Amino acid sequence: MTIGIDLNHSSNEYVAQQDLENVFHSWSVQGSLNPLVIKSGLGSKLWDFEGKEYLDFSSQLVNTNIGHQHPKVIAAIKAQADELITIAPATANLTRSLAAKKILELVSDHFKKIFFTNAGADANENAIRMARLFTGRDKVLSTYRSYHGNTGAAIVATGDARRQPNEYSRGHAHFFGPYLYRSEFHAENEAQESTRALQHLRRVIESEGASGIAAILLEGIPGTAGVLVPPAGYMQGVRALCDEFGIILIMDEVMSGFGRTGKWFAFEHHGITPDLITFAKGVNSGYVPVGGVIISEKICQHFHDKMFPGGLTYSGHPLAMASIVATIDTMREEGIIENAAQIGAEAIAPGLEALAQKHACIGNVRGVGVFWAMELVSDAAAKTPFTAAAMGEVKKALLAAGLLPFIADNRIHVVPPCNVSADDVQKALAIYDKVLSEVASQYVK
Repeated sequence: MTIGIDLNHSSNEYVAQQDLENVFHSWSVQGSLNPLVIKSGLGSKLWDFEGKEYLDFSSQLVNTNIGHQHPKVIAAIKAQADELITIAPATANLTRSLAAKKILELVSDHFKKIFFTNAGADANENAIRMARLFTGRDKVLSTYRSYHGNTGAAIVATGDARRQPNEYSRGHAHFFGPYLYRSEFHAENEAQESTRALQHLRRVIESEGASGIAAILLEGIPGTAGVLVPPAGYMQGVRALCDEFGIILIMDEVMSGFGRTGKWFAFEHHGITPDLITFAKGVNSGYVPVGGVIISEKICQHFHDKMFPGGLTYSGHPLAMASIVATIDTMREEGIIENAAQIGAEAIAPGLEALAQKHACIGNVRGVGVFWAMELVSDAAAKTPFTAAAMGEVKKALLAAGLLPFIADNRIHVVPPCNVSADDVQKALAIYDKVLSEVASQYVK
């Protein structure tokens, strides 16, 4: 017996009911779900089936960097579907070569090839595999405050608590990265935080055994963990430690790449060159699932006469490749990277600082480009985080006011599309102000 679904039905209630009856959700207790229903979107806005409008300041999972339903990218996907909709990765097709070339043009000549994956998690998996095979070593170091994906090695490389029920992969160790607001190193300023965090990393490398460490895996800016912008000198120090001990430096730019920070990649803010770069999300705004690894010449050369033991059925899928080409071209043509930098410096940064001055519940504001976080605390002196229940009320109020937020722990991440307008930023700031005044303030001691 087939139970049909009325695709023409226009009720939020009906769509939510069908979802709950048929779909198993990620990171969820299935019996307590109440999914937000969305029908369509355009730019920085979304609408449900009943016409309610939401200003999307989550960029979904911080991936719709060129906003929703960009016509140039949709047209490219449609054109590719008419030409060649799928092909095995062992074959050659020009769209994949063009996508790879477009990405390589964004980085230095140090990098030579792209290995395409289906998403960011398997990009990190394959970067780890490359580093282990290149070095002949096993261990991978990553920070406790990090997220690298939900596949075998990627979830164990992840530092947050989600790794704990998933620790099946071998050879992973963690260290604390810099986070001045909640310093693990009793630092009083960014210079101290950087110096002490680097000394801590040196001791972890020595204690874990430098000769057995294949890679250090770091996010360009830790995103889900709190938009933790590295202090001056830290990334350069990590690069120097990797050089000293012969360790491969993998930069996870899955969330922080492709305009999110006002540059193509977050590591560019620090003037360093990694050995491997992983990407996904913003490379095509998630319009078609895709990710990949940008590979340095020395690692490419290693596999010139050695087999790389990895592959994916949909590596370099033509629809994804066409969406990458169109996204990068559109970002260049429309100045989207420049917009992210400007809107961050001139609208988001001063706007959030003004909110922090006004609201005692904002303990810390940090970010760059269109990649920001407000950390909510009930006691500013003690830096006591808002509870999950309090954050639930904040999220509920933001949605009711027409803003779709990205909430993580006790933080509101302010992460609109990279082409967000100044007017939409002002609308969002007004909504944050209203909700912080009417809802969040009641949780402050």
